Amino acid sequence: MKLQGKVWKFGDDIDTDAIIPARYLNTSNPEELARHVMEDADKEFPNKVKRGDILVAGKNFGCGSSREHAPIAIKAAGIQAVIAKSFARIFYRNAFNIGLPIFESEDASQGISEGDIVEIDADTGRIDNLTTKKTFTAKPIPPFMQELIASGGLIEWTKKKLEKV
Repeated sequence: MKLQGKVWKFGDDIDTDAIIPARYLNTSNPEELARHVMEDADKEFPNKVKRGDILVAGKNFGCGSSREHAPIAIKAAGIQAVIAKSFARIFYRNAFNIGLPIFESEDASQGISEGDIVEIDADTGRIDNLTTKKTFTAKPIPPFMQELIASGGLIEWTKKKLEKV
């Protein structure tokens, strides 16, 4: 699986409240959540982000409370992947559960700037910054996790498996 898009850059310790503020948790509608994604980190972000964009952040992305709303809001906003130096463990699992590919790479996190165009090979973990011509390495997504992403998340993957029984 290859992904390519324009980068939006955020710093360290972006918590789930910055990703989707608690005041919007009265809905689980993905489109409504997308209208407010990252607005506490960048007020104009929901208006600037485009389908196919990629988010790059520093360490501990997705820390804070355990809410699936955070990766749902990111995915619904059209962001096709997140690259970070590190992820909070619960966010990491929630992202795969809803089918959002994420990649850990300290070098990419530091070496990619906002506005750069990057291409990610999920099979190998290779991240090419097409703007600067630099290459970085992330942990590749294991085949099972790629199945989850391709299916649209854990629930859809489970439905497909149950149909075969």
